[in-house]
Amino acid sequence: MKKLPGKIKLSIVILNYNTEGLLRQCLSSLPKRPDYQTIVVDNASTDNSVAMVQKEFPWVTLVKNRENYGFTKGNNAAKKVAKGEDVLFLNSDTEVYPGTLERMVRFMDETPQAGISTCMVELPNKGMYYASHRGFPTPWNSLLYFLGLPSDYRGNLKLLSTIHEIDACSGTFLLIRKKLLDKIGWFDEDYFSYGEDIEMCYRVKELGYKVYFVPDVKILHYWGASSGLKSTSKDVVKVDRENQARWNQARYEAMRIFYDKHYRKKYPELFRMAVLGGIGLFNFLRQGKD
Repeated sequence: MKKLPGKIKLSIVILNYNTEGLLRQCLSSLPKRPDYQTIVVDNASTDNSVAMVQKEFPWVTLVKNRENYGFTKGNNAAKKVAKGEDVLFLNSDTEVYPGTLERMVRFMDETPQAGISTCMVELPNKGMYYASHRGFPTPWNSLLYFLGLPSDYRGNLKLLSTIHEIDACSGTFLLIRKKLLDKIGWFDEDYFSYGEDIEMCYRVKELGYKVYFVPDVKILHYWGASSGLKSTSKDVVKVDRENQARWNQARYEAMRIFYDKHYRKKYPELFRMAVLGGIGLFNFLRQGKD
């Protein structure tokens, strides 16, 4: 294991699964600072990712998982090596623009009530990745979402040009205080992937902290590279159908898990049946349309 300098301000955790080219691009975009620690957790990739990191980025701490553990357990493998005061979970299919990390770390230092923060997450088409700015999937928000109507779940009811509090952000770029991360036990491994970021935001808010959206800095996100589910990444990475199916099922299973954890006791069982029915129908209608 690499010897780190005295004080680590930020640990950057990047989970990788068969995204060698994008991972190289992501690592190349990061600032090399003595008070920043970069950790790549590899989920048993079958491409040349591990060898590439070892050869081209020797300053990176590499954690090699024995199999594809998914997003939650995969990222949690960094628990034993992350030393920063803040921890940034960053997708391998991203590019970080100059100044973004410094600005976000400074925001956390200047905003003691912030437990989690995120920046503007931009897609290649210049649109915003909606999951980086969203509300909790309450029954009402879920209904509006399934109907394709504006809702707090998609975060499109708030002004995007100013810093403000949000319910939840995406694990694509999720900056959290390590003391809170350790307190909640990192990502909830009941989720394979999807939903674990909303869960983390929910639990941090339960501790009395806030989640903030900081739009004056940004990253670029090639959405869906590891899962192969999105057209935004189809030209830069290929994923087999079996893996696509696994990730597709996980994203809808996550909605059920979250609902049962936090809303099942708050609402009549009829609400749960309606929400789960909507999830199933939405899953069926969306297959093959991304």
